[in-house]
Amino acid sequence: MWLPVAVWAVTRAVVLLCVLRVLVLPGPDVTTDVSAIYQGWFDVLRTGTFPLADVTWQYPPAAALAILSPGLLPFLDYAPAFFTLILLTDAAALALFLRAGRRPGHRPAGAWVWIAGVALLGPTAYARYDLMVAAVAAAALFAAARRPRVAGALAAFGALLKVWPVLLLAGAAVRGRRARALWRSAAGTAAGLTLFFVAAAPGALAFLTFQRDRGTEVESLGALVFHLARHYGWEGQVLLHYGSLEFLGPGVPLVSTVALTLSLAAAGWLFLWRVRARELGPATLCDAAFTATLLFTTTSRVISPQYMLWLVGLGAVCATVRASRLTLPAVLVLVATGLTQLEFPVWFAHVVASDPQAVALLVVRNGLLVAASLIACRRLWVSTRGDGSGGTEQAGVVAARGPSDAAPAAAPQLTGFAPQPPADGPAPSGH
Repeated sequence: MWLPVAVWAVTRAVVLLCVLRVLVLPGPDVTTDVSAIYQGWFDVLRTGTFPLADVTWQYPPAAALAILSPGLLPFLDYAPAFFTLILLTDAAALALFLRAGRRPGHRPAGAWVWIAGVALLGPTAYARYDLMVAAVAAAALFAAARRPRVAGALAAFGALLKVWPVLLLAGAAVRGRRARALWRSAAGTAAGLTLFFVAAAPGALAFLTFQRDRGTEVESLGALVFHLARHYGWEGQVLLHYGSLEFLGPGVPLVSTVALTLSLAAAGWLFLWRVRARELGPATLCDAAFTATLLFTTTSRVISPQYMLWLVGLGAVCATVRASRLTLPAVLVLVATGLTQLEFPVWFAHVVASDPQAVALLVVRNGLLVAASLIACRRLWVSTRGDGSGGTEQAGVVAARGPSDAAPAAAPQLTGFAPQPPADGPAPSGH
């Protein structure tokens, strides 16, 4: 118990020294997003409107809460207040993982994944609000087994913070009382919060169009095409576009379209998996969420460094649940996260210039994400294929129908939760 807390304290002290500029890493200052962009949005949001004139505002409406949150600490300047709140959120997430790791069917490994992942990403982890979103997502997954309404509300809130937590529902139940509670809670929370933000300030849904004309960001999988092409006379360039450095020039629209096509293919695979899945156990919800997020992150036109926090948080949940089969993808994500800090900020100038060593680094980092995605897809598919290997869901259906009805039994319902106990029995302890 005390060892992970001590390691967390030491690593976070180093991260804080970095964002406070006591220790300075090579490369660009990662804190300018907070001191310039976030603080600028803070000033606009306080006037009662979303940043309608700023196309770099590409976030759903609840992101305003994260940007405004440093106002809770008026005795600090904006940036130190933001870093303090991220530190508190980080500590709360560690407490969540440590507590979950003591439950039956769980283990403390997830806390170590969280400690290592945030440390490996370095100061970028504290200079973006994505850590807050990752903590909300982890809380939603841990709540699903016992408090589906809370899980649904947290998933919806996370989606309104940064969209991607909607993928937490990829492996959620489609039938049953607990499933209905989760989906109703998620839908009700999303609708209620959206209406609140739309009524509260103009521009709440402007983010839906602000990403329409984005190109291919220099750190993405598709960008490797242009990093290599620059060495063979490609005439495009790297420019600051929609808040990030992107490739602009011949062939970029095509590569961006291919990336979107791959994301659609990932969505199609997830749909096929849901249709074919037959035995969903206590780890399916977190495994599916991790797999879905891996797929959409890897195929994205933009793989910003802070995106790794999404994968670290979900990978840590999978590492906590003993029944999960995605430990290897979680480890690959940790390695990719460490390489991401080397790529940004340390070698970012080399990345922008398409220097050979930087291109090789991106090939390895993005290759690890591709490998993690493929392994996760394979293991998720196999773990839910219903081949008669003893899935708890199918066994429960047969037992409920009785021996004489076992043969004509229909395919078991998709739940994604641990089997429910009798009405007068104890609450399930699995994830």
